[in-house]
Amino acid sequence: MAANPKSPVGPGSVQERYHVYHAEAHILSGELEHPIKQPIEEYGHVALEHTRRESLSTRSVGETNIEGLISFKSGHTRVVGTQVKQKTDIFGNDHAGWVTLSTATIEGYNVVDTITADRVVAQVSTEHPMTQGHVPRVRFLGTRFENLQIGGYEVQVELDLGLCGTKPEGDRSYLEDSDFLDRIERQFESIVDTKGLPDGLKKKYKAEVEYIDDLRKRAKGRAKDGRNGYPKLQCSLVKSIGEIPIPGVKTFGNVIFIPNFGTVALAGVEVGIRASQSEFHGQGNASTLPPGDSNYFTLNMFEIRLGCPVGGKANGPAVVSNGSTAP
Repeated sequence: MAANPKSPVGPGSVQERYHVYHAEAHILSGELEHPIKQPIEEYGHVALEHTRRESLSTRSVGETNIEGLISFKSGHTRVVGTQVKQKTDIFGNDHAGWVTLSTATIEGYNVVDTITADRVVAQVSTEHPMTQGHVPRVRFLGTRFENLQIGGYEVQVELDLGLCGTKPEGDRSYLEDSDFLDRIERQFESIVDTKGLPDGLKKKYKAEVEYIDDLRKRAKGRAKDGRNGYPKLQCSLVKSIGEIPIPGVKTFGNVIFIPNFGTVALAGVEVGIRASQSEFHGQGNASTLPPGDSNYFTLNMFEIRLGCPVGGKANGPAVVSNGSTAP
């Protein structure tokens, strides 16, 4: 178990800055609802659970078949937490700080012989600088779809790996940063303008635009609101999805509707602020949580909702990364 931080021993003493790592990854999760009812375990789950210790944890999962409906040939997960005490790139930028990396990869993925992919990688890294390090720099480098197909047709997906942009000035939360909020608002507005967008999705995205306006007005990333107690914003790395020549198939932003199958949302991202608890399991308690709240970043490469003849849901590969620096 990681050691507890030392408390100041006298008046005027300065507590040494430290970081508490948190990261999680899993390959696949969900549940089947019909023709059979069966949960899908979190395959390959690994985690750094609120530790100050530099760590590396990995898992590999071999060929798996779930009732002949969902299968994959292999998968692996990795979480890393480390301190970089001195690092300068070729442009002279200082990258010293605490770095967390979370990766989940699935290979030979097959969902009801309709959605297939040779390889899908979800990867997010957060870098908390030594100074003004409560809010991290965020990278999705390595995230990708390889030979994603629907009904045998290759799907061209363009991702925006720089969605989060540069670290907000003044150590502000991303949910307080006007540049980040502007990018997400443009993403939502482009979807609202899509021809044939179902009323339910139109209502959802209009509500997200209104929520962004509310975040701007309050500009208090740690102010509690109606979304699970802390602000959070859902968006996507997807910039565009190429045409899929199957009758009835439609795309709306990162969502693909497939007749007689269901819907699939690609590369969904959630950015939020909350106490440093497990985003997958909600573990932790007030006596063990690190001080302060922090931004978290969750990436889910597939959110599949099956309709008929098979019903259920399948998520992943999925990763989450965040941490907390104090004081």
